[in-house]
Amino acid sequence: MDKKKLSERDICSKFISPALERAGWDLHTQVREEFPITAGRILVRGKLHTRAKNKRADYVLFYKPNIPLAVIEAKDNSHSIGEGMQQALQYADMLQVPFVFSSNGDGFLFHNKLVKHGNLETELKMDAFPDPSTLWKLWKEARGFDDGQEELVIQDYHSDGSNKTPRYYQILAINTTIEAIARGQKRLLLVMATGTGKTFTAFQIIWRLWKSKTKKRILFLADRNILVDQTKTNDFKPFGSAMTKIQKRQVNKSYEIYLSLYQAVTGSEEEQNIYKQFSPDFFDLIVVDECHRGSAADDSNWREILEYFSSATQIGLTATPKETKEISNIHYFGKPIYTYSLRQGIEDGFLAPYKVVRIDLDKDLSGWRPEKGMQDKYGNEIEDKVYKQNDFDKKIILEKRTELVAAKITEFLKQNDRFSKTIVFCENIDHAERMRQSLANENKDLVQKNSKYVMRITGDSEEGKAELENFIFPESKYPVIATTSKLMTTGVDAQTCKLIVLDQNIQSMTEFKQIIGRGTRIHEEYDKYYFTIMDFKRATELFADPDFDGDPVQIYEPKEGDPISPPDLIEEESPEMEDARGDTFGIEGEISEEGEQRDWQGVENQDVVQYGVLKYYVDTVEVRVASERVQYFDSNGKLVTESLKDYTKKTIQKEFATLDAFQKKWNSTERKQVILEELANEGIFFEALAEAVGKDLDPFDLICHVVWDKRPLTRKERAERVRGSNYFKKYGEGARRVLDALLDKYSDSGVTQIEETQILTITPFSELGTPMEIISKFGGITEYEKAIQQLEKELYQESA
Repeated sequence: MDKKKLSERDICSKFISPALERAGWDLHTQVREEFPITAGRILVRGKLHTRAKNKRADYVLFYKPNIPLAVIEAKDNSHSIGEGMQQALQYADMLQVPFVFSSNGDGFLFHNKLVKHGNLETELKMDAFPDPSTLWKLWKEARGFDDGQEELVIQDYHSDGSNKTPRYYQILAINTTIEAIARGQKRLLLVMATGTGKTFTAFQIIWRLWKSKTKKRILFLADRNILVDQTKTNDFKPFGSAMTKIQKRQVNKSYEIYLSLYQAVTGSEEEQNIYKQFSPDFFDLIVVDECHRGSAADDSNWREILEYFSSATQIGLTATPKETKEISNIHYFGKPIYTYSLRQGIEDGFLAPYKVVRIDLDKDLSGWRPEKGMQDKYGNEIEDKVYKQNDFDKKIILEKRTELVAAKITEFLKQNDRFSKTIVFCENIDHAERMRQSLANENKDLVQKNSKYVMRITGDSEEGKAELENFIFPESKYPVIATTSKLMTTGVDAQTCKLIVLDQNIQSMTEFKQIIGRGTRIHEEYDKYYFTIMDFKRATELFADPDFDGDPVQIYEPKEGDPISPPDLIEEESPEMEDARGDTFGIEGEISEEGEQRDWQGVENQDVVQYGVLKYYVDTVEVRVASERVQYFDSNGKLVTESLKDYTKKTIQKEFATLDAFQKKWNSTERKQVILEELANEGIFFEALAEAVGKDLDPFDLICHVVWDKRPLTRKERAERVRGSNYFKKYGEGARRVLDALLDKYSDSGVTQIEETQILTITPFSELGTPMEIISKFGGITEYEKAIQQLEKELYQESA
């Protein structure tokens, strides 16, 4: 056997895997080959999307199914033994494992991050790979765990038998939390971006603590009924009969796992605080979901519960740790023991990226002042002052503004998909109701078919709240558009939401992140790979705030008369993002039992005093769209301000310094699809690029033209040039007919089509014989493949 001729996969199967088995590693339970770490960032250009290449380790070794210990990166034998080490170290850093190996089949290069004396890296023979107990002993000693702590740490997570395992960051969050509790830490904070599986992670933490009997009675607190119900029926379902939901202010002390809305166990009157029916040491563990919602405040009801059960271990879960002068959950829980950010989730391809359509309205920018003595539609004289953006829909209602916002939302949906799930965030309940009316008028054709096409889902609307689950459920067609205020800012798992509309002055970065999180989930079955934020209140300027950790792929500001959807390609350069506003932070409203933010002093009637002034309704003032700006972010999350053509040119020239270098790579690659996929992973979309150039060109000609200003040939011109050459003469009549048909297919569909042998099963090839009969005209499959390669060489043969 000539080892030099073996592929990387052959090296793995013939040398590395057998070496692991001889060392005592169980190939079925401890060894994971081609272990996926990331999903590959979703890249967006216009309405097109693709995924960048994912990160995948050749081997990850587990001591137990939940404890990764080592990474192995394999290379074929034409590489040195340590060729894969740098790549393996990158994966090891992501997985936070201490033992790293590289191999080419001749031996292993071993990098030991825990070494205290001697060399950091050593070479091992193939039969000297360390066994699982040796690596585990080194790991355990480095962590300083005794036997009792070890028993908790190695407790396995729950498996439903489907081979579904936690993602790499979930494993890290679970293990980090379990290890901290094993060391005796009592207050813990986990920060995980919306859509990354906080509740699933919490379940796995609780499961391990419960199964190991480390924590026997556990309380899970949330602030929305829907959160509690979703948790009980979905992620927490395996707890079965050991679990109960506290409701109707009734306490049953015979269960082990308790789920509760925090409002259900607290109240202003002492007798309403039913949590005091439990003894202070009743619970061993309390988990607070969405802990940014109130647990951080010293005087909140959450803190009363947490302080009453102070002997329990307490874990706070949030996507947005709250830090203000008045409130801090870091002060209570301590610094996060693990953080997985929105930016990292988008980079890894587990969260959906997003575009921004930013629309400025003239009255929002310039303000509006009534004429002296002007009355509103109800005859109330309007106070003479300049009303600014923060006043609209609170102190003064410009009805034509609401109508314009509804019209722009509808225009966007009509240009894209009128059944894209959409959430419109409004200032208050009254605003949400007026927005519902305006959207119903703009979409009367669909509302007449089903009145639930657009619904107000707010805390005071029983009809709206009853439809919340249908809005969330991907299989439910209706409602399509939900207008809301605060009820849907957090905890609503709207997997298929493709449009988020901001017509609300965002109170804080915390609230902003939560709202953005409603769209970050990916749902491939429903073609949900990215989403759009339509911003009427310039809230997205918070992207420039250093506290924000996720970047949009595009920002578009249409002027009056411009299409509402961002064009697929922008040729002019765009200015850098402006600084964040300084007036976005304020005091959040008090949250009612159903989670809806009530107006000042709890007033429900929207036509009376609010903030100490009369609310005026004005229906005669025109409002118009006032700007345009587009910004893209590349595969690395870096701001791109040039056009797609400029971006393509820069990206290609990084890889190929000259046209000659590109042509050599193109001609030497057997399958051109490989090159096209590599370039797509860099954010180059040939369909969009062809639209920018204005011609339906072959990708080869597109690149040569855009990057090196070479006159492009159409596919038809290239095909005719081959027909006019002597290329066909060396083949028999039957083979020439096949090649002629292949040239026609190239002219119509491009080079990737003729590279697939399946093309021989369709017309006109099926009229020339079966695939085997066609291939036999060339003397067999090898000769047929050579003919295809030669045909491509002729197609791309460039004259002097």
